[in-house]
Amino acid sequence: MKPNLASSLVEHLRERISSGDIVAGEKLPSENTLIASHGVSRTVVREAITRLQAEGLIYTRRGAGSFALTPPPAAMAETQPLIPRTLDERRELIEFRMGFETEAAASAALSASESDLSAMESALQGFEASLGNASVSMGCDYEFHLAVARATGNPYFAQAVQTFGPGMIAMPRRRLDATDSIDSHRLDSVAAEHRAIHEAIASGNPQLASAAMRLHLANSVKRLQAEA
Repeated sequence: MKPNLASSLVEHLRERISSGDIVAGEKLPSENTLIASHGVSRTVVREAITRLQAEGLIYTRRGAGSFALTPPPAAMAETQPLIPRTLDERRELIEFRMGFETEAAASAALSASESDLSAMESALQGFEASLGNASVSMGCDYEFHLAVARATGNPYFAQAVQTFGPGMIAMPRRRLDATDSIDSHRLDSVAAEHRAIHEAIASGNPQLASAAMRLHLANSVKRLQAEA
């Protein structure tokens, strides 16, 4: 796959979203439409969608497609959250997350409701059923962390997660293959770590929940380092 094809498609879709040609909440053209109109492969389209999702410009809903989010106003660019692009920036974001998400997990263990636990479970099941589809995995991973933050009952935790959006999730940046899949061992490891966090929160043990979240994020840093 030529490396500039996905970048060109990303630029095209980013411009359409930023200009309002594709308005917030509007569904993006289907994979088949993008393939036909741009003369690219399905792999190129899926890589472009994943990159736009990482930038927080779109979100993907299982079974429904990808939808545009509100683009950041150009005049307010300096106030917008940083988008991690390099390996070091992605590591720094995880280190920052370690500070507030370990506290969020501890707080969630003391206040999570049954509906909060159900939201975590739903995200977990979606992640485990994603079969390595990078876009779906990223979305479910993000929804899990957002559910933990919401379970605290403290709106600032949820706001912190929502500020970064799905781009906070550290997905592998190696070129995606034809099935848009990610390493199954990595997927299993992340799923097990999420499951441990969920179980610790459900048990009502704040120390255990905090430790489980810290271990997950520390392992995320190690997985990033393995990409280098």
